[in-house]
Amino acid sequence: MKIAIVSDLHLGYERFEEDAFRQASEALFEASKVADAILIPGDIFDKRYPRPEVISQAINIFRELSRKAWGAEISDYKGKDRLHTKAPIIAIPGTHERIAEGKENAVKLLSLAGLLADTSEATTIVQKGNERIAIYGLGGLSEEMVGDKIKELSPVPTQGSFSIFMFHQSLYEMLPFSDRFIKYSDLPKGFDLYVCGHMHSTQEAAVHGKKLLIPGSTVLTQLKGEEQARKGFILFDTRDSSHRFVEINSRPYALRMLDVNDAKPAELLDICEKEIAAAIKSSKESPIIRIKISGSLAKGFNNADLRMHSLTGKYAGKAFLSFDTSQLKSPEMELMAEGVRDGKIDNLPVKELGMVTLSRKLKELGADGSIDYSELFNILSGSSNKEKALKAANDLLFK
Repeated sequence: MKIAIVSDLHLGYERFEEDAFRQASEALFEASKVADAILIPGDIFDKRYPRPEVISQAINIFRELSRKAWGAEISDYKGKDRLHTKAPIIAIPGTHERIAEGKENAVKLLSLAGLLADTSEATTIVQKGNERIAIYGLGGLSEEMVGDKIKELSPVPTQGSFSIFMFHQSLYEMLPFSDRFIKYSDLPKGFDLYVCGHMHSTQEAAVHGKKLLIPGSTVLTQLKGEEQARKGFILFDTRDSSHRFVEINSRPYALRMLDVNDAKPAELLDICEKEIAAAIKSSKESPIIRIKISGSLAKGFNNADLRMHSLTGKYAGKAFLSFDTSQLKSPEMELMAEGVRDGKIDNLPVKELGMVTLSRKLKELGADGSIDYSELFNILSGSSNKEKALKAANDLLFK
């Protein structure tokens, strides 16, 4: 049996909402042409409570898919809820769809409408002729809960079926920066295939001697370097446990890393513009371009002098631009920060500079000489003892 694994559709993702719908639709419909069943390991929606128009998008997609003449069908379901479809479209909610216990999430609503089968903490059997696959699903949970939940549920493979464990979590071996993430060893043993969502780049590994497959997302959301790869889905064949990645038409994404030294804002804008023009030229449609800039600006300039918004406006409709200047150092800002640490800016004590600035601003607003700038500054900055003295006297007189 051929199984398509399509994950992290993020319908309703506001930044690229049109891309999310178009690319999810293409992935699912292309998968339905080549697969006997579709598995969706979480995050069909981007929000816990999707807007009505986003739910409408999902209904339109899954209604058409569920009415397709499939070669396989759901033959059995072992869970606490009733099944409302035989169409072999099997899903679990992801972390973006997780809501309070006892309430119905958006994936469950699609299941109740008979548009797919929610196999959360349940086993769904799909049959084609004499072949059966059994999918046990565990929806996305908080990192602190998932390990204990797996132990509590103790999922086991289904005898006589090709058994799949489908889940939606971070894995320590792939993201080794938090001890809260579960490890391969925490996953239940004995399954023939492990399918995971949540991580947005395509990955594979071996767990308990079997394949672990992660298809990645169908839409760009995180603007990370690994997401420069094309989007798509995984097609797995139970006959020989082979798999291949099937690309879809997705908006190109280019990440550019710039390291500059003593750059003037105009020079930096020119460098960025050349990178943008090159990325646009190499793309068939308007790309998403993220430029991360590190290094230093020339003396006399700071980040406020950068006019990146001018590029955003100039290339509107030709590219989606994102700039990261958090690692770009400015001598002016460094000197100011050093001055604040030393209690001085431009060789003036910070307090004195504050009073001078307040005085100038009040004069600009037409204030006369009746205002004691020094006392007002002390009150505003919290350095006045007047209120403290009044409170002490009040406590003494009226205690």
